[in-house]
Amino acid sequence: MTDDLPPPAHRIWAPTPAASWEDAFLSGNGEYGIMVCGDPHAERIIVNHHRFVLPNGTHDARPPELAARMPHIRELVLAGRRAEAARLLTGGRALEWTQSFHPGFALTIDAAQPGPAVDYRRSTEFDTGQVVVEWAGGRRRSFVSRADALVVTALDLGACTVGATGDLPGRPDDVRYECVAYRRGDLVFLRVRGHYPQAGGAYGFEGVTLLRGDVEVLGDRVAVHGPALLTTALDRVDSPRWRTGELEERLAAADTDYDRLLARHLPLHAGPYRRVSLDLGVPAEDRELPVGELLARQLADPDVPQPALLERLFHAGRYLLLSASGVLPPRLTGLWLGSWDAAWAGDFTTDANLNLQLAGANIGALPEVTAAHARLVAGQVDDWRRNAQAIYGARGLLAPSRTDGEHGHLFHVHPDWPFAAWLAGADWLLHPLYEHHLVTGEPLGEVAGWLAEAADFFTDVVTEVDGAVALVPSYSVETGPPDADGQPAPVTVNATMDLAAARHALRVAAEVTGSHRWDELRGRLPAYRVDERGALAEWAWPGYRPDDDHRHVSHLYPVWPLGEINPDGTPELATAAHRALMLRGDENLSAHGSLHRALVAARLHDGDLVGVNLCKILGNDMFFQSLMSSHNPGLVTYNADAAHALPAVLVETLVHAPRPGLVRLLPAVPPGLTRGTLRGVTLPGRLSVEELSWAPGLVRVRLVSAVPQTVEVRTPHGATTTTLVAGAPVEVTLRGRA
Repeated sequence: MTDDLPPPAHRIWAPTPAASWEDAFLSGNGEYGIMVCGDPHAERIIVNHHRFVLPNGTHDARPPELAARMPHIRELVLAGRRAEAARLLTGGRALEWTQSFHPGFALTIDAAQPGPAVDYRRSTEFDTGQVVVEWAGGRRRSFVSRADALVVTALDLGACTVGATGDLPGRPDDVRYECVAYRRGDLVFLRVRGHYPQAGGAYGFEGVTLLRGDVEVLGDRVAVHGPALLTTALDRVDSPRWRTGELEERLAAADTDYDRLLARHLPLHAGPYRRVSLDLGVPAEDRELPVGELLARQLADPDVPQPALLERLFHAGRYLLLSASGVLPPRLTGLWLGSWDAAWAGDFTTDANLNLQLAGANIGALPEVTAAHARLVAGQVDDWRRNAQAIYGARGLLAPSRTDGEHGHLFHVHPDWPFAAWLAGADWLLHPLYEHHLVTGEPLGEVAGWLAEAADFFTDVVTEVDGAVALVPSYSVETGPPDADGQPAPVTVNATMDLAAARHALRVAAEVTGSHRWDELRGRLPAYRVDERGALAEWAWPGYRPDDDHRHVSHLYPVWPLGEINPDGTPELATAAHRALMLRGDENLSAHGSLHRALVAARLHDGDLVGVNLCKILGNDMFFQSLMSSHNPGLVTYNADAAHALPAVLVETLVHAPRPGLVRLLPAVPPGLTRGTLRGVTLPGRLSVEELSWAPGLVRVRLVSAVPQTVEVRTPHGATTTTLVAGAPVEVTLRGRA
């Protein structure tokens, strides 16, 4: 068995191979991802690449030209003819989807003489990124190197045959594969080429594997006689010029020893991963349980969060988030997929899902993840400018609701999903980059200019209605009140999310530029509306009926992540926001909906409600054995939302810095988490929590600040003020209710 194992809380293991690709164990370097199924004698390692997307004709799609029609569209919205306005907002186009993310291929490893696999175990080591499959007499180890951009696999299982296949579920018939084995000089390679059927995007993709050891070409596969090292490099090909020679050269130049390759990788993976940890006081015997048993215990008691599973999900979520982030931030499926039928094209769904996955990046001390998001934004911000100009004739930035990573043009439009009217997108997507600045103190650089452009967009699109400022058209993500004829009509006036984004964009732009040119407009923006039930309304406009059973809670944007509405500074609005949250149903129990609700509940200091929403995920069979999550209960639809967002929920329940000079400890602890220790999280205000520990009647925190400051430290049962010197840890102990 493997020596020097990481602590049990930082790994998972299973006593059987994966029954399907969804249960495969995962590794990734933010560009390449692998899914290890773990069959001891017939292994399939599915290889993914962040930029493998299937051309579908939308590579060059552009936003509809609507600026000249916008005055008429506004008139229709204000006249209550909102369904008609929604049709015009499509520009007469049919619904088009982004290019679909897809798997690359599978490496096959078949034993020459299969036999019983005694003492079988497969495991994922979070702090090394290794996936290990071992049994008496055999072992395979794999990881994806951040240092060398290679998939690395060591074989030690006797004679076997290694090949490659593109035969993965759902592959379109017109996607052609070529899989060959060949010798070049003293080196033996496997090569896979995938040919796309449609122009207007990439031409195809390829992967080359170098096999070192006692190996020989055997038709289109390679016979391996004893221990061997496999290294794989991937590329997307945008023209018929294949890059095989370049990939071969990279592989030939790489180190020939697995352990040395791993040692090069570890500082870039283990360093970030180990910055933060959570200890919930789980008994040692529970930490040693196989992952399937952890999941089964939770399902047997679905209404109470199980600390052993929560602790493991916290670490797994950080591991998967880091592993899926690099050249791009995580997709809907992170960086992994085993079939060609990705739901919602496996893209970056930006109206909720992407930001929820990123929620734990800054506070979870993973600037590498935020940097990946910054790369996505930087590569598309010119397209956001074109969207604003084409649709509104406006300056500034209008972000799309989804992207495949190739461009940021807003073309996914439909009368039922009128994303041309979603005005909040740029502010929403820029917020993680602004939050990074608040947490680290690093200069904003070009982000400051983008924030100013987000404000300029709102300056140009506001409308005067009876002498007052209004946002017309406006859209609360994926929902809307019916129109006067009872027809679905999501285009509205003054969606609360859009108003919150406008208010935030105008304030932040002034803050980061020192300019006052946005102040007058900010003062004229409409106030939020509280309806007759005492709930924060989804639209600050009279006469709209709410959709109380919808999966999204976009109107709570001013609570999370903005913090504009909060129990300290705006108690009446916080009460109204809490009422709105309590009135909201669950529709289809989508993962993003439940954890979005949990994040809002944490900001409103309701630990019981956090627990209720966590259990919607934990108690409804929504985690595969890899601890990747599903979108809906019963393991329906492979999806990273819950896996990546859950660590952020737990951090927010334990510590939060809502404004400069204030740190809240245990603001919303879910039931059952009576003691524990959290280490390493980072907070706005350039604060780090070296350690937070809590037990009945006692809370202790050790804070470090990068700058001198005085901070009030507050628990639900007490408070104290402490002065922090830059770089010097200060420990604070507070006693509370037993």
